[in-house]
Parts: sequence; structure tokens; C-alpha cells
Amino acid sequence: MLAEPLSPELQKLRRGDDRPVEWAVATRPVDYAAAEAFMEARVAAIAAGEAGEMVWLLEHPPLYTAGVSARDEDLLDAGRFPVHRTGRGGQFTYHGPGQRVAYVMLDLNRRGRDVRAFVRGLE
Repeated sequence: MLAEPLSPELQKLRRGDDRPVEWAVATRPVDYAAAEAFMEARVAAIAAGEAGEMVWLLEHPPLYTAGVSARDEDLLDAGRFPVHRTGRGGQFTYHGPGQRVAYVMLDLNRRGRDVRAFVRGLE
């Protein structure tokens, strides 16, 4: 529960129905492909109104994700860890044990499409 009222920016992010967001914390590293498949299915279910929103905190086994700007020749230690291509911006990012990742699955259509307010809300 918040101790003070939400700012006007954060008020814009609230859902009209005030349904709570589910928080899940993985207790062991989660395979990247399995996490990606779960999130794609969950996001589709959220969009269809069949599942609630979710924030998932987890760690991955050692791997690199490669954004759309990643060039194979830029990866200095190619072959050390698996590489997973993604549609996100950027180049290569290492993920591994001890590095917590937060995957946020929210319906921004119901919260207003204000990216700045969304990022402030996460902070």
C-alpha cells in the first residue's frame, strides 16, 4: 500500500478496474526460450482479457541477447554462451545467475500509452 497519493503521472497508469498486478519470483534460473514463450502466451492472454497483468522477476542461465543492432563480429567471446536474437533495440547484453531481470507484462492500452509515465512508475 502506498503511503501517499499517486502523482498525476502515475494516476494515468492505473487501470480503470483496479485489478491487482500479479508478482512472480522464480526460485531458480529460467531458460530464456521458455521464459520468452511463457511471456508471449501471457501477453496474448492479457490482451484477450483471459489473464491478469504480471511482473516476473527471474534470473537466466548464462546467455547473451542480441538486439536488432547486434553484429556477430562485435561479440568478442562468441560460442561461450548461447545467443538469443530479440526484436529489442541495442546490441549484445549478457544475462546470467545473480542478475535479476524484471519482465513487465501490462496492458498499456488500459493504462494509457504514456511511456514517460510508465517508466516513472517503474522507478
